[in-house]
Amino acid sequence: MSLCSSFNASTLYSAQPQSYKTRFSSQFIRQFQVNSVSYALASSSQNLSKPLEFRRERFKPITASATNSVETTKASSFRSKNPKDVNILVVGSTGYIGKFVVNELVDRGFNVIAIARESSGIRGSNSKGDTLNELQGANVFFSDVTNLGTLEKSLQELDLSFDVVVSCLASRTGGVKDSWKIDYEATKNSLIAGKKLGASHFVLLSAICVQKPLLEFQRAKLKFETELMKEAELDNGFTYSIVRPTAFFKSLGGQVELVKEGKPYVMFGDGKLCACKPISEQDLASFIADCVLSEDKINQLLPIGGPGRALTPLEQGEILFKLLGKEPKFLKVPIGIMDFAIGILDFLVRIFPAMENAAEFGKIGRYYAAESMLVLDPETGEYSAEKTPSYGKDTLEEFFERVLREGMAGQELGEQTIF
Repeated sequence: MSLCSSFNASTLYSAQPQSYKTRFSSQFIRQFQVNSVSYALASSSQNLSKPLEFRRERFKPITASATNSVETTKASSFRSKNPKDVNILVVGSTGYIGKFVVNELVDRGFNVIAIARESSGIRGSNSKGDTLNELQGANVFFSDVTNLGTLEKSLQELDLSFDVVVSCLASRTGGVKDSWKIDYEATKNSLIAGKKLGASHFVLLSAICVQKPLLEFQRAKLKFETELMKEAELDNGFTYSIVRPTAFFKSLGGQVELVKEGKPYVMFGDGKLCACKPISEQDLASFIADCVLSEDKINQLLPIGGPGRALTPLEQGEILFKLLGKEPKFLKVPIGIMDFAIGILDFLVRIFPAMENAAEFGKIGRYYAAESMLVLDPETGEYSAEKTPSYGKDTLEEFFERVLREGMAGQELGEQTIF
C-alpha cells in the first residue's frame, strides 16, 4: 500500500501486516562428495599439503581502536524517545541478515524505513511484491545505494529526518569490484546521506574476519570501519556500533542434505584447522537491534558469536551424523589442493585479467577452510574462543535438526556461503 506518490528515483511503501566457504568451496566440496566412491587422496611429489601463499603463522590482527564513548545531547537525544518516534534507516534490508534485522526493529516498535533494490534476493529473483511481503511493518523504500546522488535525492524527497542508520550491506559475490562497490562505496553513501538528514548513530554489520584482511571484501569493510570511526572522532555528536559476527548458520549447512543422502562429510586437513561459534540470523538481528539504544555499545567494535563452545568442522560433522543416527563418514581433503588451484588461477590472472574474480573466489574458499571465525588475540596472534563473546540461544545442532526435517528453504546459499 503506497504511503506517498511515486518519486523520480524511488517509491516508498508501507507493508503493514494485514491481520566468504564461498561458491568456490561449496562446489569443490560437492564435487568431492559426489565422486568419492572408495577413493583416497595420496601424497604426490608436489607435496600438496604445503601452502603456496596462505601460511599458518602468528598474525597480528588489524584493528582500529574504538573511540571513547560520548555523552552529547545530539547523539543521545533519540535514545530518550519512545521507539515509535525513532526513525531508523536500514540499508541492505533484503539481504540474508538484513531482512531479519528489519523485522526485529519493527517488532521492537521502531519506525523503520528500509531501502531495497527493485529486484532483490538471490540473483534478483524477488519482485517488489516479494520484498513488501518479507518486510511487513516497515516502510519499504526502493532506491539505489550505489549512487550517492540518487540516494540523497530520494531520501530528501521523503521529507523525513533520521536518528539511526543500520547498514547490513554486503557484497553478494565477494568479487573484487563488487566488494569495493558494496562493502565500501555503497556503505559510505548510506553514511553520508544519513548524516545529512540528521542521523547521529550508525550501526554497521561487518565481519569478524576483517581482523586478518587477506581478501578484497575484508579490505573494503575494514577501510569503511576506519573511516566510520574517524567520523566519530571528528564529530562528537555522532556515534557508531560496529558488529563483527562469526559464521552464520546457513554457511555451515551446505553439506546437510548431501550427508543425509549418504555422502561423506568433506573437511579440509584433519577437520581441526579452524573453529567458529556460529550465530543464527535471529540472534544476530537481536544483537544488532540492541545496538540502537544500548549505551554500552556506543563507539565499540563488537565481535559476537552464538551460544556454546567453538566448533571445528570435525565436530560439526559429528553433530550431523549423531542427529542422523549414522556412523560418521568423513572425507579429508589436503588443504594444499586449494593452494595448488589458487597458484594456477593467480598465474592465469596475469595473462587473463578478467579471471581476477575466479582467483579471488579460490582465495575466499581457502580462507574459510583454514581460518577460524573467532577473535584474533592481539597479544598471542592466535584465535581465541574464550575471548569471543557469545549471545543468543539458538544452537547449530538445532539448526541442523531443522534442516534435516524441513530442508534449506529460506537458507539458500546463493552466490556465497560464509559472509
